[in-house]
This record gives sequence, C-alpha cells and structure tokens, in this order.
Amino acid sequence: MAFDIMKLQNGSDVRGVALEGVEGENVNLTDPIAVKIGFAFVEWLSKKSGKAAGDLKIGVGRDSRLSGPALLNALACGITAAGAKVVNCNMATTPAMFMSIVFDQTKFDGSAMITASHLPFNRNGIKFFNADGGLEHEDITDILKIASKIDDNKASDLLGTGFKADGVFDLISIYAEYLKNKIKDGINGGEKPLSGLHIVVDSGNGASGFFVDKILAPLGADVSGSQFLEPDGTFPNHIPNPENKQAMEAIRSAVLNNKADLGLIFDTDVDRMSAVLSDGSEVNRDSIIAMISAILAPEYPGSTIITDSVTSDRLTYFLEEVLGLKHLCYMRGYKNVINKQKELNAAGTVAPLAMETSGHGALKDNFFLDDGAFLAVKLVIALAKAAKDGKKLDSLIEKLPPLVEEGEYRFKISGEDFKEYGNKVLEEFKARAKAAGYTMPQSYEGVRLSFKSEEVQGWILLRLSLHDPVMPLNIEGGRKGDLAKLVEIARKLTDGFERLDRSCLK
Repeated sequence: MAFDIMKLQNGSDVRGVALEGVEGENVNLTDPIAVKIGFAFVEWLSKKSGKAAGDLKIGVGRDSRLSGPALLNALACGITAAGAKVVNCNMATTPAMFMSIVFDQTKFDGSAMITASHLPFNRNGIKFFNADGGLEHEDITDILKIASKIDDNKASDLLGTGFKADGVFDLISIYAEYLKNKIKDGINGGEKPLSGLHIVVDSGNGASGFFVDKILAPLGADVSGSQFLEPDGTFPNHIPNPENKQAMEAIRSAVLNNKADLGLIFDTDVDRMSAVLSDGSEVNRDSIIAMISAILAPEYPGSTIITDSVTSDRLTYFLEEVLGLKHLCYMRGYKNVINKQKELNAAGTVAPLAMETSGHGALKDNFFLDDGAFLAVKLVIALAKAAKDGKKLDSLIEKLPPLVEEGEYRFKISGEDFKEYGNKVLEEFKARAKAAGYTMPQSYEGVRLSFKSEEVQGWILLRLSLHDPVMPLNIEGGRKGDLAKLVEIARKLTDGFERLDRSCLK
C-alpha cells in the first residue's frame, strides 16, 4: 500500500521521519516525496499569486539537520520541474526565509525552510511562506493533496535529473545586517554600541551561530564563552530547545562561569529564544513574555498582549497592574496567537506582541513574524540602555511575582472518539466548578479556574489536546502548599470519568 502523504501534515508545517536510526520510526519524508511537495508548492503558489509558474522565484533554505542538504536538493528539483526558479539559500533560519520575500535584494515570490525545529535528529520537515507570511493549515492540506496526485515514478525521474539553481544566495549575511542595524538604530551608540557588554550565546549546534560572529561581535560585544555554535545535525551537546531543562542549564552555566551580562539560547531554526540574566535567573515562559512586554510598554501604552492559554495569573497581574497593558490569554499554538494578533490589529486594537510560553513571539513591528533573533535584538537593546543608566536588565521584571509551585499532569483518554469524550469531561468539569462556586475567568481553550482566597491561591486549567487523546492539566499554586490543595480540587472535579487515566496525580 502506498504511503498516505497527507500524514505528513503537522498543523501548518510538513513533518516526518527523514533518517533511519530510531527504533520503530520508519522513514516517510523521502527525497521523492520532497520532489512531489516542491512541485505542488509551485502549482499552489501560482494559483495563489496569479503568476505563471515560469515567473515565480522561490528561495529554499535549511537548518543544520543531517537530512537537510538532500531534502533541499529534492524540494528544489520539484520546484524547477514545475517551471519556477529556485534560489539556494543553504544554511538559513525560518525567519530569514520569510524575510527573503521582504528584502529588496531578494523579493522572492515564496520560500521554503527545511526544518523540524527542536525534534530529534532523524526528523525533518518543511515550512512554507508567501507574501502573507507563513502558510496556514488549510494551505498545507491543499499542497499535500496536489502532491498526492503526482506519480511515484515521475517523482523519481525528476529527482534523477537534478536541478539548476537560479543562483546561490548568502541570505544569512543580509538578514544579520538587517538585525545589526536594528540594534544600532535602537541604541544610537555609534559603530560599537555593545562595547563593554558581555553576551554569551548557546546555539545548540543549530543555525543561530551567525548571531555571534555577524551581529554581536562586530557591534563590540564580548562573546567569549559562547558555545555550540558549529552546525551539527547530531545535536551532540543538548536538544536545541529553550524549553528543555538541559539546554537552559547549559546556557545558565555559561552565563555564570563567564560572568556574562546576558545569555541567549535559540532553537534549531531560530524562530524561538529564551535568555538568562547575569545572576543565572532563567528568562523563559511567563518571564520572557513579561520582559518583552515591559520593553514594548512605553511605545505601546494600554495595548493588548496576546499569549497562549497556559500563562500564569502572575503574568496577568504584571501586564495589567504593573505595566498598564491588557492581557488576552488565548489558545495554545503559535499560529493561533499570531492570527489573533493580526485580527485585532486589523480591527483597530493595538496588539504589539503575540507570544507563547514556548518562546514563539511575534511583533507587530516585524511583520507579525515569530523571530527568535529579532526578540533577542530587543533584549540586547534593552540591556545596553539599562547599562547606560546604571541598571540591570532584570529591573524590567522585578515586579513580576515569582513562581512558587507548579505542575503539569497529562490524563490519557482510552477508547475511540477521544475528542467527543474529552469535551464531555470539560462540560462536566465546568458544571461541577460552577456548582462549587469557583471563579472561572474567560477561557478560549478548556476550563480555567482562579483562586484568590485565604484558603488557597493559584489557578487550574484543564484542556483537551488538539491532536492527541490527552487532557493536559496545568496547575500553579500561589504559596507553598497551595499546589497540593489545588491538585485535590482538580481530583474531585475529575472523579468518575472511567476513560480518563489520572494515575499521574499520585
């Protein structure tokens, strides 16, 4: 039976297994399939743009994954076979590939980035862009439907003929120059505005090493102690993922050991980032959203910050009571928060930042693009300004209440029709919480409860996973001992659901 290419869709991306090496994971993102997808992208883009295939110019880049060069070659074969021109951007980043549509030097009609973000070495994927930004879920569905109709033999023949690139372009240098000028303009401190500052970067052997040698060092920063800058698709040091504890400990140690003013860490394709302050404090999840919001607040007073559903009540307090902003606690999924940001701004509500706790953050003044390097630029500018005023960067979030206790528990749902069952659980959970008199703030995803009494403080969020038979339960206690009390409340509210595995609540 032929492989169902539709199974490669993962939200608004293509994702699959590209290399052998992990037991039980068979390769399904093959070179011939990449040829089909490249061919289909041209057909889709031609229809979308109204341009003939022969008039389209498409940029293709990749991250440091081992399967990247072969997949880039295959994707480009499909693109040229469909009649479009291909520009090979080699090692790039996901945000840079979008900017290749914007930059005057390139002005591509579309672009593709071969990456699987932070996933293991054997995985890979493709992200696509056009003039409107990253493609949506339904766009990827359309492309894969077109690809599924292409004959296997034809794809193999096209792969064998190879492709001729319409040039090889050093996109990263153009992109780095763009970011470097943003820092210079933001600080207004001459050619070496970062002189006297010590900033270390952990690239996790992904594609972000350029941030050191093409941006920070030329601007005068001391970058000694920066680590894992060489691209290596085996990821020998740690997973390039700002949400990974080992990765965060690696950059934290680098900051402390080198007595740096700031540490920056990126994911593989550089659309996410987190930071570490000079004292070793990790700036991720709620705190990175708080930090970026504090930087933006003077420029956008009273504006709306959009986050995913698992952000804390502490963050809401900081955004609304300390910064005077509005907090829209929306849904999980970086495309969801970004699309909500676009919608609000189009309707006249100023929303300068949409950001997930994962580190995906999109700025209104950067094409609504989730760009980890651009967020890092904002932090570097803020660091330089703070230093000039005799302050530290952490002064921006000193009024953010600290995290005390938190837990995430994932309830597996047995049987078929997990979405229907999960929604019934949520309905009953909400009814029970209402009967108990618990406070329920507006929630766009699942059911959220807020507690601010003398007996217990904190919050609970129960939701249904978008794709998996799982109900994640997030809990945060406001004081020592509150987590256990909230877990007991959640236990009572979920009693009696036989298909819900709550053994993780022990």
